[in-house]
Amino acid sequence: MVRAFLGHKAATPVHLAAVLTAEPDFAMGHAARGLFSLMMGKAELRAVAQDALRAAKAAGTGGPITPREQGWIDALDHWLGGSPTGAVAALETVLATTPQDTLTAKASHGLRFILGDAQGMRASVERVLPAHGADHPLRGYLLGCHAFSLEETGDYAGAEAAGLQGLVHAPDDAWGLHAVAHVHDMRADPDAGIALIEAYEGAWSGANNFRYHVWWHKALLHLDRGEYDIALALYDAQIRADKTDDYRDIANATSLLMRLQLDGIAVADRWEELAAICETRVEDGCLVFADLHYMMALAADGRSGAEAALTARSIRDARTRSDMGHRYADPGVAALGGLTAFAEGRYGVAFTLLAKARPKMQTIGGSHAQRDIFERMTIDAGLRSGHFDATENLLLDRLHLRAGHEDRFTSTRFDRLGRARRIPAQ
Repeated sequence: MVRAFLGHKAATPVHLAAVLTAEPDFAMGHAARGLFSLMMGKAELRAVAQDALRAAKAAGTGGPITPREQGWIDALDHWLGGSPTGAVAALETVLATTPQDTLTAKASHGLRFILGDAQGMRASVERVLPAHGADHPLRGYLLGCHAFSLEETGDYAGAEAAGLQGLVHAPDDAWGLHAVAHVHDMRADPDAGIALIEAYEGAWSGANNFRYHVWWHKALLHLDRGEYDIALALYDAQIRADKTDDYRDIANATSLLMRLQLDGIAVADRWEELAAICETRVEDGCLVFADLHYMMALAADGRSGAEAALTARSIRDARTRSDMGHRYADPGVAALGGLTAFAEGRYGVAFTLLAKARPKMQTIGGSHAQRDIFERMTIDAGLRSGHFDATENLLLDRLHLRAGHEDRFTSTRFDRLGRARRIPAQ
């Protein structure tokens, strides 16, 4: 079960079920079922998590349990109580005494990723790295986590080295492989990124739906080479080969379609399939990151009723005191309004709202590459509404984040900005 979870394998729940069948009173097994359910970001799985918490607590009172098990129970309790940050703290308490515990390290890493805590993600991994020496059987997977956290905090050379080293120890580490793909995206080196993904196909082809995310990365790299036909082909044949409702798969699909549209590429009726799924998710309220991608599809497909319902629910959630409530209040509500305005062609309003949301967008979670779609939409809204100076600053910020490496989007938008400034005002 541990190796399957670390390797993003589809068999993870099967192995966990086998654990609980063999040991029905194993408290940590029940707590893991609950935490893994919440990580799926679906409202209906909250009941599964609550049932798992009851079972974990009952198992914990039936006999002595380890501090490690108690830490996982506490983490699940905190998250169900509206505090995933509290869940992280509980897992870090476990790691303070058992730093060699790769499963807990990966769980903390995943939760911090959901919360957009890149610095904390890196610090957590680096605290437990000394306990993952050359003789540790799971060292490669932790190096993959280190690679991703290094990339998200701007150390691209270190991230590449850690990711490739990790693959030596764990050849099936899809997460570490994808961290190096991120590096090539940030360096605007699509040739190297595509070659990497193709050379290490064994690291990710056997993964669960995470393999769709690796295909998404490959599509982005082809976009940066201007190969729009290849990106669309990957969308149809791989990224949406299975019409799932997993929010991560929806995020892959919506952000790729929007990137294509921003570059003037027609995507036919592909929005309709996504919007039909997203319409069933407007009341979820699990993650701001998920809701923003749902809104992108709903707005693109013109589903105004669902857009209004999603907005209204987000405003209600913004009044709560939970961790996600704070994120709905800022940046969620403003970002949702900006996406709606963009789809309606009200680019001045879209720019104002998206720019307002921008300082806190890190907190919705995801990676630089995933959140870049909102950056691109903000920049294009600024170009289309005449906010040229502010747009130039955004482009410079984006270039700085990429250590000065100029990708196709940056170069084309600087070109558009220059041409727009030469056109007399009408």
